[in-house]
Amino acid sequence: MEIQARLKQALASVKKWLSGLSFRTGVIVLLMCIPFYILSFAQMALPISVEAKGVLWFILFGLAKTCQYGGLTILGVEGIRRLKTKFRKNKQEES
Repeated sequence: MEIQARLKQALASVKKWLSGLSFRTGVIVLLMCIPFYILSFAQMALPISVEAKGVLWFILFGLAKTCQYGGLTILGVEGIRRLKTKFRKNKQEES
């Protein structure tokens, strides 16, 4: 039972920390996934061994996914709503 209580406490503290991060931080972390995705596939053109390519792809793709899910977690539901509203306004202004 002590382990469950510690785990719940740890999850609560992580949730509190993430909620303290700003919308801007979430957007920055989310945008960081783009270069990692590009690098994870662009490195395939390098003249290195297949094993090295596999390791680089694993690391870079993992970083891309981590940034993607981390950014979405920081943004949360309200942040996603704000982004959708902003994109809709931009689309209407262009029309």
